[in-house]
Amino acid sequence: MTLTNNDLRKLLEDMIYIRTFEDRLRINFAAGAIPGFVHLGIGQEAIMAGICFNLQDDDTIGASHREHGVLLCRGIGGDKLMAELYGKRTGICKGKGGSMHAGDLEKSTLGCNGILGSAQTIINGFSFAHKFRKDGKLAVTVFGDGASNRGEFHEGLNFASIWNLPTIYFICNNGYAISVPKSKQNKVDDLSARGAAYGVPGIQIDGNDIFAVLEATEEAFKRARAGGGPTLIEAKTYRWRGHFEGDPDIYRDQEEKDFWMAKCPIRRFEKYLLDHEVMTQAEIDGIWKSASDRVDGHQKFAEESPWPDRDDLLRDVYYCDEGSVQA
Repeated sequence: MTLTNNDLRKLLEDMIYIRTFEDRLRINFAAGAIPGFVHLGIGQEAIMAGICFNLQDDDTIGASHREHGVLLCRGIGGDKLMAELYGKRTGICKGKGGSMHAGDLEKSTLGCNGILGSAQTIINGFSFAHKFRKDGKLAVTVFGDGASNRGEFHEGLNFASIWNLPTIYFICNNGYAISVPKSKQNKVDDLSARGAAYGVPGIQIDGNDIFAVLEATEEAFKRARAGGGPTLIEAKTYRWRGHFEGDPDIYRDQEEKDFWMAKCPIRRFEKYLLDHEVMTQAEIDGIWKSASDRVDGHQKFAEESPWPDRDDLLRDVYYCDEGSVQA
């Protein structure tokens, strides 16, 4: 695919923004400012930025519990997302979605389902709607290697194949399902090969290479929009943090962490931009500073935002013909 210098700069800005936002979550969660659980995708920024770069506005995407960056790249404002994570009324889900379930249907961006694996069937409802409407749009489901071992994943992939749906199954294979290494989850090294059982093209890529993510999603998205059906993409990557913040992470040794952190997707991309004289180090440093300033603003907004009212406890939780059930 052809990328302009502005495209390359935008991709770096997105990746650095995601990293800075999530690193602030790490700090503030440890300080007790953020309730609930937080699962960070630090180290997986190329996947989040790369997928969203090739999406169109009305394409549907549903991410897992680790993809705050998808929400940011889809245009859900950082103020609203940070406030949501703080549990505040000004959050995108009025403080009721939190880290795991934040989403915005106006941005065609779904929150994570509480049962991992189930989203891989639900997503087909959205892709079926796109096909029925003949709107040329598609639906992407982003999930981990652990969820790919759930029965719903296989059912969903088979259904998408039979109905020739424009569904993209994107596995972020970071090597662990919570604390269980991939070697103890299954016997195959190539999860994308599972697509063959259902007549679905499978692509395996380096998930820390932004160009590999862009090329794979471009190919899969073009095929889906042209009526070619689903694609299964597996991106090999690594999460720098534990499964959740507070995880002692004793199941991974430092040598393994150092190996993967040396493959940092942002540093690799920065090196490419410097080597090809697309940007200077001063320009890159400026992007980091700008991202930090933006996140400072998001944090201030969240801290100063009000808590939800007691009377709104059940509002927007259940739905009936008359509208949202109220307490």
